[in-house]
Amino acid sequence: MNGSTRPVNGTARPVNTVNAAVNTDPHTDPARVDRTPARADSGPARADRTPTRAGRTPARPPHTDTDGKPPPAAARIVAMAREQYRFVTSTDGRPYAVALDGPNIALPLRGRAGVRQRLARQFADAYPGEVASQSALADAMTVLEGICEDTDPVPVNLRVGRDPAGAIVVDLGSADGRAVVVTGVGWNVVDRAPVLFRRSGAMAPMPEPVLDGDGLAKLHALLNMDESTFRQLVGWLVAAWIPDIPHPALVCKGEQGTGKSKAAQMFINLVDPSPAAKRSQPRDEKAWSRQAFSSWALCLDNISTIPPWLSDTLCKAVTGDGVVDRALYTDDDVVVLTFKRVLAMTTIDAGALAGDLAERVLLLDLQLIDSTRRRSEEELDATFEAVRPAVLGALFDVLACALAVLPSVRLESMPRMADFARVLAAVDQTQGWRTLDDYLATSANVATDAMEGDQFAMAIAALVDQAGTWQGTAAQLLEVLPAPLVRPPNWPKDATRASGRVKRLAPLLRSIGITVDDTQRSRDRHRHRLLTLSRAPDEDDSASTSEQSSLWPEVAPPGHGRTPPHQH
Repeated sequence: MNGSTRPVNGTARPVNTVNAAVNTDPHTDPARVDRTPARADSGPARADRTPTRAGRTPARPPHTDTDGKPPPAAARIVAMAREQYRFVTSTDGRPYAVALDGPNIALPLRGRAGVRQRLARQFADAYPGEVASQSALADAMTVLEGICEDTDPVPVNLRVGRDPAGAIVVDLGSADGRAVVVTGVGWNVVDRAPVLFRRSGAMAPMPEPVLDGDGLAKLHALLNMDESTFRQLVGWLVAAWIPDIPHPALVCKGEQGTGKSKAAQMFINLVDPSPAAKRSQPRDEKAWSRQAFSSWALCLDNISTIPPWLSDTLCKAVTGDGVVDRALYTDDDVVVLTFKRVLAMTTIDAGALAGDLAERVLLLDLQLIDSTRRRSEEELDATFEAVRPAVLGALFDVLACALAVLPSVRLESMPRMADFARVLAAVDQTQGWRTLDDYLATSANVATDAMEGDQFAMAIAALVDQAGTWQGTAAQLLEVLPAPLVRPPNWPKDATRASGRVKRLAPLLRSIGITVDDTQRSRDRHRHRLLTLSRAPDEDDSASTSEQSSLWPEVAPPGHGRTPPHQH
């Protein structure tokens, strides 16, 4: 019965001659169907209907073959799937289906929002009185996964992506698949995203941005922060839509009554709206990876202490991380999760930040809200929803202007988050701000706050202040440092842990002028590794007070926050 072959997704595959009548119908033959994306003015697709080719109900394969027996249910399900979808594999090896006449959205084959449930419902509609069994659906999904394996991997983006021309694409999360495309000349809303996106249950739709001259002022009116802090926030929000750079974790700091949690929720719902914008601290790395896989931006609320494993995990999430785990129900297959995420946190004490994480944060110090200016949460939510389209339009304006000059921005010295610093420099050039200087100054303060929260680091700083330069083994360092009466959990218990702690603290110590050198060895036969702690020489004032105008070549600002005509 498999007497002919036909290319499917670029690979010649056998075709059941029983279904030849379906595949040769001139209205349903894939070679004859116009696959031009549907126009947005045709109305959004109904949530309970899978898009079909040319707007028609999928052609139903015949109930019987030449012998009078019906084809297996699994074969009919596969035929229905091939009629409506193309099949791809993501770069992390996950199979997806994309509707031929629908939004450019990758649908998982299995799961609650997957193709399996849609095909099961369509099968019941196409064959009254017959319901596909679980085994038939499972067999069909196995076949479709095999079709996906025959294709080359393609990027599948979550909320933000880049098209081949370099434009930034932001998924609005709507049922019709609209997106915002931002380039160096402006932004506009398109009916069909030029890149492939996936969706998750942790995502919510984003309102369509509109042009409004005072969108940033409307956002600032909702927040209790000064002008300098607000401009740093704008730079962070703009950079959060650039998918291929590391983003510092935004830390909202302040005492009780400063509105930290509500402010962080607003920030996340601007970048990547979610019904659960604020999350609790994950209990382990696997729980964290599940959260990170489902959201582009997320907030950890009310962080008081950060265990070492979470500090390391957040550092890797900022710069890019990957998790390899065993696949479900198998022993030899693995699942790969790769992500680079936009993070926000709320805390009262910045001392909870460990050394490496402290160098990867943007700290916003929120001011106490006066009782006469305090608003109810219901009023804040209503006001935020009313101004959000204008705020988004203003932020996309700033992003478009920054993209126009970003390729020409050059920094004289590269801080830890150099890519983010370049974005701030581009924003400063086009808006006339000084957010880069403020960010670098704030980063130094964060390092000092983190030092004050670490008793072992403070003991090392006191030793260097007293001795000037100290050299010895890690065991000798433990002996010379005065141990507190009640040792904190992170106080090293032996020489090996002490050596590791000093290495982890090196960036923080360097930020307050203390250098750590562990390259030398003792001259005795044991050849112990020596730690050298010394005060760094003061830098020349002229080198530390360079003007920000020297960070980039002279380039005319494109529009000063305005977009060119005929662009949004």
